[in-house]
Amino acid sequence: MAPSKKIKQQPQPSSPSQSTALGLSAFHERRRVLEEEHEWLLKQIQRKRKELKKFLDEIRSVATEMFAQASPIYQKLMELDTEIHDLFEQIFTTRKLGKKSQQDITKVYRNLQFMGMISPKFDQDEDEDDEELDEMFNDTSEDNFFNKNAHYSPENESSQFTSESAYKSPESKQIRQTFLKLASLFHPDKVTDEETQMRHNEIMKEVNRAYQEGDIARLLELERQHHLQEEIDFDNSSKSDIEKACNRREKDNQLLKTQYENLKRELRLARNTPEGEMVKDYRACQKEGIDPIEEILSEMKGQLELIENIRDFVRDFLDKKITIQQFLKGPSLMRKATAEEEEEMFEMLLENLLGLK
Repeated sequence: MAPSKKIKQQPQPSSPSQSTALGLSAFHERRRVLEEEHEWLLKQIQRKRKELKKFLDEIRSVATEMFAQASPIYQKLMELDTEIHDLFEQIFTTRKLGKKSQQDITKVYRNLQFMGMISPKFDQDEDEDDEELDEMFNDTSEDNFFNKNAHYSPENESSQFTSESAYKSPESKQIRQTFLKLASLFHPDKVTDEETQMRHNEIMKEVNRAYQEGDIARLLELERQHHLQEEIDFDNSSKSDIEKACNRREKDNQLLKTQYENLKRELRLARNTPEGEMVKDYRACQKEGIDPIEEILSEMKGQLELIENIRDFVRDFLDKKITIQQFLKGPSLMRKATAEEEEEMFEMLLENLLGLK
């Protein structure tokens, strides 16, 4: 007998119920991943928000403390500055000086300003030159190039872009939609009970603050806190409903990612400002056991002593206690400071030269 042939079985097509189950399983997995990402982003935003707030509070605290302690010295420096300007004015108006002496004293006066020892103060001739420049730049004629471009600045361009385009972006639209949803439910005017009105009023304060700050994370937290987010029963929902829920969560996560990146950038910018650098220096000094404010006050006191010495020196010349030759040499304390600066510069130059070898 001839051997019987084995009949090759054809694969049976999966039933519609099996395909649906596989599709729903994929959506379940996608939903799980999106929810995990959502929770992670909310935590990171909260952490970064606290970090930024702490840093800004530290800037304010350090600045306030420094201002409180340095203010008396600063006020004294301002008074000395005014006094020195007045003394030079008296020298120019009351002392009988030759043309050469007048020029030499004027140079001393200007050098003190250029060196930052006293505030800059321009003479009448310089003021007239400035007025001519002002007239040129304030020319309103159409041919004036500077007038055409006078109002341009990156800030203006940015604000113009914001006003025209901000509400057109998908992110801002979704933030606004979330805000309107919360506002429609918690507006105090929509309830009559006084206790409920007060509660809604407090909620709306948070909603408004979050909306003004573009804080989508807080808006979503408020939604979830008050059970306003649409809950999906995945076991009894259609594939279409589950897909819509996943798409909504994906959009939420994209907004949260944008907010997270903005917070990181804002913190980075804050750290790179002069105030941020001040806080970093403040921390570094504290780690080394140094009182940073005392260091700054010590420098200011040294500056105060130098300016007082200059004031006394100028006054002595006005009162004819020293000759013009002595005056042109400068006060001893200032010569000492200049010599020390030159010595430091020489040492730095020498170190650099040795380092190159």
